[in-house]
Amino acid sequence: MSLKIIFFDAKPYDESSFNNVNLKFGFELSYFKEHLSINNVMLTKGMDVACIFVNAVVDKQVINQLVANGVKLIALRCAGFNNVDLNAAKDRIKVVRVPAYSPYAVAEHTLALMLTLNRKIHKAYNRTREGNFALNGLMGFDMHGKTAGIIGTGKIAKILIKTLRSMGMKVLAFDVYPDFEFAKQNEIEYTTLDNLYKNSDIISLHCPLNKDTEYIINENAIAKMKDGVMIINTGRGKLIKTSALIQGLKSKKIGAAGLDVYEEESAYFFEDRSNRVMDDDVLARLLSFNNVIVTSHQAFFTKEALENIALTTMQNIQDFNDNKVLVNEVSI
Repeated sequence: MSLKIIFFDAKPYDESSFNNVNLKFGFELSYFKEHLSINNVMLTKGMDVACIFVNAVVDKQVINQLVANGVKLIALRCAGFNNVDLNAAKDRIKVVRVPAYSPYAVAEHTLALMLTLNRKIHKAYNRTREGNFALNGLMGFDMHGKTAGIIGTGKIAKILIKTLRSMGMKVLAFDVYPDFEFAKQNEIEYTTLDNLYKNSDIISLHCPLNKDTEYIINENAIAKMKDGVMIINTGRGKLIKTSALIQGLKSKKIGAAGLDVYEEESAYFFEDRSNRVMDDDVLARLLSFNNVIVTSHQAFFTKEALENIALTTMQNIQDFNDNKVLVNEVSI
């Protein structure tokens, strides 16, 4: 019999990509728009696999109900898994994920945020549509010769670093597991966080979120940075303490910020809230700055990435069904 898979938080683009990939696998697919939570976990009864995304709430209570409903596998179609209670899942239900979809997509979006903020493309776009072709307030700086500080040097960061080096930028990097061979080949310097903060014109975050990196950008870190520094975050929202970022923007210590993630994004990101009053005062304050760009966790969002997500997710499920080693299993 074909495995029954229920998808939560399913958007039209998810249905399209998974239906296309499923032609190879032949699973029985069901889609629901809502995030998985205790309020709708009853929908999983009779299903073999629950496929979820970043905003699902999979705590102990939900996992207990999934197990009771006969679900054997939680398939995350994303890299992050902090929304799943792995202790509750241990030895009861398997959890798999998609560790990487397209590092090029995220690196390219990061560069797009840098260039847009520096050259004020977002402001120029709005001006010219209203017939204003004045240049006042649109001045940027040559990125050539400037210093980028890259925190975390995984696959995404390495692609970004190569691009920035090709533009003539100097690169300082920090990683708890430095790749010195890569550093030598690309003429970058691993250094301390304090030195990176002190000497970087642009700082970009690419490290995982854990107890050591949560709020790595805080009041103390910002105080050590150059005046007018640009901060880019396409990693995880809680890498930045948003209240500290806002204070840095207000004091002009931070010259610009590009955020594809936000620490309290689950209530807004991936959804159309345009017909509602925004009740998140912090997010509203961020959006009020003309030197801040917030995008909707879309750095990964390319055709190639969606294809990779669907294919890896389905292969994870097939491997589980075939009792093969789960190369993308998440465990503690």
